[in-house]
Amino acid sequence: MSVQHLCICVLQQNLSAFPGRLDDFSALLSASVAGFKVDPLLFSKIFCPLFHHISSSFVFCPFIPSFPQAAAPPPPPPEEEEEADEEETEDLGHADTYAEYKPSKSTIGISHPDFVVETNTLSSVPPPDISYTLSIPGCSISSGLLSALQLEAIIYACQQHEVILQNGQRAGFLIGDGAGVGKGRTVAGIILENFLKGRKRALWFSVSNDLKYDAERDLKDIDASNIPVFALNKIKYGDTATSEGVLFATYSALIGESQAGGQHRTRLKQILDWCKPNFDGVIVFDECHKAKNATSTKMGKAVLDLQSKLPRARVVYASATGASEPKNMIYMSRLGIWGQGTPFKAFDDFLHAIEKRGVGAMEIVAMDMKVSGMYIARQLSFSGVSFRIEEITLDEEFKLVYNKAARLWAEALELFTRAADTLGLASRKSLWGQFWASHQRFFKYLCIAAKVRRLVDLAHTEMQHGKCIVIGLQSTGEARTRELLDENDGHLDRFVSAAEGVFQSLVQKHFPTQKPKREKSAASKRKRKPRGRTSKFPKHCVEVGGVIKISDDSDSDSDEIDSDSNSSPDSLQDSDDVIFVNHINGPGIIDNHNPKLEELKLRLLGKIAELGKELPLNTLDELIDRFGGPEKVSEMTGRKGRVVRRPDGSVRYETRAEQGLTIDHVNVKEKERFMTGEKLIAIISEAASSGISLQADKRVQNRRRRVHMTLELPWSADRAIQQFGRTHRSNQVTAPEYIFLISELAGERRFASIVAKRLESLGALTHGDRRATESRDLSQYNFENKYGTKALDKITKAILGYIDNKVPPPKGYPGGDIMFFRDMKKGMIDVGIFCKEPRLSLNTEKDCTITKFLNRILGLEVLQQNSLFQYFTDNFDYLINKDKKEGKYDMGILDLAPGNDEIHEETQEKFLTPGNPQEGQVILYKISVDRGMPWEEACSKAEKLTGDYEGFYLSNKLRGSQPCVLLAEQGRGRNLILYKPNIGKQAHLENLDNLLLRYYKVTPDEAKDFWKSQFDFSFTNCTHANW
Repeated sequence: MSVQHLCICVLQQNLSAFPGRLDDFSALLSASVAGFKVDPLLFSKIFCPLFHHISSSFVFCPFIPSFPQAAAPPPPPPEEEEEADEEETEDLGHADTYAEYKPSKSTIGISHPDFVVETNTLSSVPPPDISYTLSIPGCSISSGLLSALQLEAIIYACQQHEVILQNGQRAGFLIGDGAGVGKGRTVAGIILENFLKGRKRALWFSVSNDLKYDAERDLKDIDASNIPVFALNKIKYGDTATSEGVLFATYSALIGESQAGGQHRTRLKQILDWCKPNFDGVIVFDECHKAKNATSTKMGKAVLDLQSKLPRARVVYASATGASEPKNMIYMSRLGIWGQGTPFKAFDDFLHAIEKRGVGAMEIVAMDMKVSGMYIARQLSFSGVSFRIEEITLDEEFKLVYNKAARLWAEALELFTRAADTLGLASRKSLWGQFWASHQRFFKYLCIAAKVRRLVDLAHTEMQHGKCIVIGLQSTGEARTRELLDENDGHLDRFVSAAEGVFQSLVQKHFPTQKPKREKSAASKRKRKPRGRTSKFPKHCVEVGGVIKISDDSDSDSDEIDSDSNSSPDSLQDSDDVIFVNHINGPGIIDNHNPKLEELKLRLLGKIAELGKELPLNTLDELIDRFGGPEKVSEMTGRKGRVVRRPDGSVRYETRAEQGLTIDHVNVKEKERFMTGEKLIAIISEAASSGISLQADKRVQNRRRRVHMTLELPWSADRAIQQFGRTHRSNQVTAPEYIFLISELAGERRFASIVAKRLESLGALTHGDRRATESRDLSQYNFENKYGTKALDKITKAILGYIDNKVPPPKGYPGGDIMFFRDMKKGMIDVGIFCKEPRLSLNTEKDCTITKFLNRILGLEVLQQNSLFQYFTDNFDYLINKDKKEGKYDMGILDLAPGNDEIHEETQEKFLTPGNPQEGQVILYKISVDRGMPWEEACSKAEKLTGDYEGFYLSNKLRGSQPCVLLAEQGRGRNLILYKPNIGKQAHLENLDNLLLRYYKVTPDEAKDFWKSQFDFSFTNCTHANW
């Protein structure tokens, strides 16, 4: 119907901003509401009630218009069904839109050097009034050392630090600024402000020791070089003699401990002793969502312990994704959203409430936090940035190798199962954990290797045009190189194939050839080597049951563990994928190998060696070699050494540490070489690049335009934007150009388009022509949600033959649908998604999550994985469209009435909400939106239209007893803007050829009666009941 009834919940949480007068809410109306016929009391967003006073969230369902009918309806023709579908899925707004950002209450400082934006939802609420007075000297402000944006964040952080929560702790502040806005300087400014107020000690936690130099640079940049920065990892345990200043540490160092001299010392106690009782200085948790091993209870406990033991400390959280992913907020206890005196007793209650209420709930929390003065989040606009997607066709030779590898892994799965059955292993979790972790890494390396040759060609072309290159990798493949190095007593005379190494290592170490004496042997537990024992590994490495773990002061991104930094399907986050395993001949093992199994193992190793001759080399080493060696490439990764080609053509392994420089300083030095133009190619890995700045900065010599190439895209648009923030930052001469290299393997094209859409919505430009029709939905796809889970459930049941699926298999599969289902069934057994139950029936693996599914299908042959992924996404899209039609789809917070719609208030209810730091209230409005277009308005618009194809149209087919009527206005090219009596302006354009197939043009007089009839009828009626 043309009138929609909606429930709106307006949150008036901060009464200091709105002192008791409801009409002050008119200030909250976003710019997009200007021109609506709307009462000023009505807020322009759909709010989900979050607080416990309202037990259920309100969902609005757009009703579909209908027309009066005289007779029993005929079966609807397919064309009209399609049209109805279009109407049903009309978008009321776009979830991903951004508004230009300017400080609204803070007036000091000169404007930021770059264009900055804020999400529309956040821009619709103002921050609180300012009551805090800064002590930062006027010269620092007037000279622009800190921009107006950064000063605003400093003021609100210091103002929030004046608030004491109901549990007696000091309130904290969350800086949610995106990469490149200048979080580092903002944090340095907060430390300086407190230093000037007499609070001379501060703690700064981050993810990498390298960032200590950035912290020093940020303090120096704001004329605070008198504040010294000490690295905790350079201070002996128990030493608290360090003077005033900033103590810088990594999160992993926070859980460090020492038994030296018979005394048990911990870093946490050392920090607390340094802070002294009643500490009220600043604690900065920088990039807290990226803390390595952040999910470990020990790490979480240490971060929370520190906050609870220093209740008066001024806590600052800095995290670009802090308020977009609620689980990242677990350490943010000082925000006062949960805990004593709040609606949520514990963080789990808060998390459950948010996740239960869907996308819009987190946006509401973010808005509430901004209104309360505890949160600020801006993002650098991507205006001026350009990007393109470079599709790489896999040559037949590579496909053959890939398919061979897929078949060999399927054979390996069978042999591992047979060996485990022969030995009668009762507990196989660790075995399969290692198997699937290796499987995942193997195919990841293969996918990346397919793109190396094209990337090198592209890079040389771009450099000839006077640009420089930044290549983003997620992992380095160092672990395998180290293993080979150990096997060959420190000598290596060839490039290593990381993929072959992963497979070989799995079979050598973990193929079951003997039965453990006890299932729960000491060797199967997580066990570190005793301290002091000599090891082949460098001092930073600790061997844990067969997996090399990096100790707390190292920032290596050895891909054994760290490839999960982007939480992509490349990550090792399958619940059983990183398991610490039995060593052959470890404690508790009987040394009696089964000869038949030994033979199987040797045969499998032989096949791997044969396949290894065709497998690609380690990507990072190959890239550096193809670009001319380390002299030409700045490598910024966490690995300790690399394989290089010498001038005489021979190959050897060398350490990355340079004379007079520790490994910690190498990345800093390499960054300098790139920024001065000594080297024009930089390769950065995810783990080592956090917070690093590589933009064409006005202050550096190398001002060439950056071309940022990605070999691996993170499977989340948010994380991709984070990664691109390395080259797109404030104060740059030119904006970078992004090139996504994608192969035709499952899913890559889909994910590249998701990231591209996010970039477009942030203002970036594509190369070449935009599509003629408007992009209807810029929101990101994310398979790890209920639709992904349902789609996976549907396809697995359909492939097993348990259900008839409405969504057909992909067209054109060789052998048709029957062969598709047969091949997919076999393929999913080969990659362990289907497993045989004891009663010999096939079933889906119990904990087969979306992530695990996307990881595993990489192990299928190329055609099979692409067909299966297509079938999965077809089901995924079908489920979303179905929910959109039924009004069940949660699109987050949307703008109401994007056209000339009328909004009427119907009822209003108030609920009191005790909260921190002020009491607040929730106001629930029930409103109706009339989005129909009356005849007078349509006629007035038609009078101004003069084009050949502009004017009124009637449909060839009847709906009920009447044809459909619409008004067409010329759009871009051969596309028309349509207006209908029931919905007003249609959100998407219509192609002229499609329109002429279904409609014919008429005069205004012929259209008048139909228009009026349909407008009046749709005010109170719905289509479906009358079809």
